[in-house]
Amino acid sequence: MNNQPPLVSVIDVRKSFVTNGNSVDVLRGVNLDIHEGEMVAIVGASGVGKSTLLHVLGTLERPDHGEVFYRGESIFTYDEQRLASFRNQTIGFVFQSHHLLPEFNAIENTMMPARIRGINAKEACEQAEALLVRMGLKDRLIHHVGELSGGEQQRVAVARSLVLKPSILLADEPTGNLDARTGESIHDLLISLNRDEGITAVVVTHNLKLADKLSRRVTLIDGKAVPAD
Repeated sequence: MNNQPPLVSVIDVRKSFVTNGNSVDVLRGVNLDIHEGEMVAIVGASGVGKSTLLHVLGTLERPDHGEVFYRGESIFTYDEQRLASFRNQTIGFVFQSHHLLPEFNAIENTMMPARIRGINAKEACEQAEALLVRMGLKDRLIHHVGELSGGEQQRVAVARSLVLKPSILLADEPTGNLDARTGESIHDLLISLNRDEGITAVVVTHNLKLADKLSRRVTLIDGKAVPAD
């Protein structure tokens, strides 16, 4: 797999933020390649910049310096409209909080990105239902968010992130709000999606047990990416 050109290349990415009038360097020259079909864990101490790196990968933050290439194209040369279109078409996101809409049921939440894209309701509903069944939620399709357990809510969030068939899934502490047993089930779900469907994913996590199950582990230290030995 690694003989192929990378799906994503991060080259000397730097990012700082101003806090209380002081500039804080968070990313200090990150270099990282992610290949298609890989599942990469990003680990490191709290506050080291893991989420910032994921936000740069997801085009939610622009780097102060450096480049990010997707399939060989430098994406931060895009204007905001083109970047938003790229993000919508290419990237799926799963966050620590599920961000589901409580007034809608599982199918409606899952199909929302497809409807926003302009996919007709019937097709979007069929795609959403198939994904939710894949997530083990066959009997919870029309349950509203408040009727679902924390693990079920996060499974709906994973389904929603995949409904537009993104090239890469970015997950930021996807089990951070779940108990250990439920979190383990979400970990296993993500790993099975990678194994069975070849989904490329980058997962920010504090869970080293999960990280060791993935294709590769990268540690952020002093604002730089250090591959595992």
